[in-house]
Amino acid sequence: MIIAVDGPAASGKGTIARALAKRYGLPHLDTGLLYRAVAATVLREELDPEKEADAVAACDFPDSLLDDPWLRTDDVGKVASVVSAHPLVRASLLQRQRRFAGQPGGAVLDGRDIGTVIAPDADVKLFVKATPAIRARRRHDELRRNGANVSYDRVLADIRARDERDSRRADAPMRQADDAALLDTSFLSIDAAVQRAVELVEARKAAQA
Repeated sequence: MIIAVDGPAASGKGTIARALAKRYGLPHLDTGLLYRAVAATVLREELDPEKEADAVAACDFPDSLLDDPWLRTDDVGKVASVVSAHPLVRASLLQRQRRFAGQPGGAVLDGRDIGTVIAPDADVKLFVKATPAIRARRRHDELRRNGANVSYDRVLADIRARDERDSRRADAPMRQADDAALLDTSFLSIDAAVQRAVELVEARKAAQA
């Protein structure tokens, strides 16, 4: 069973994807980490994330980089949103993601174009969303817990800018797949959101039986 979980930053899609992977005994891939790895490589090698050739040159990174905690920082995330807009970067990482999705037994992948591009034939597709204000509050709280001194207004502006880039890029823009179930986590606790996701997966499985 392949489960595709898409949605914008801080919507809860990663938490939900990890919970589904654990429940159904499937491997999980946070595909955003691939783009964060490209971004981290760009930063470390002092390349220009706006230049597609520089970003493509940073795509040849070792799998071990995906375990680096630095990838989950806000600075890397901002650059990841820039490099992910380059068509050749997305093409370079496409097969890597499809191989993961196509492994025996299936997998859970979360990102922004899983159900539309990476695994359009996924057995279950979810699109997880929340309001920009609530997502910014979640991200701001997370950053503050990690010691970052950043204002809520700046985080909200970054969230909106990333949404704009992700939804308007020419190649594989973020959008809800036509056959994806919508899950709005704006006013749900983590446990409630996960439970709702499980219900949606089970409903889709029952419909396909």
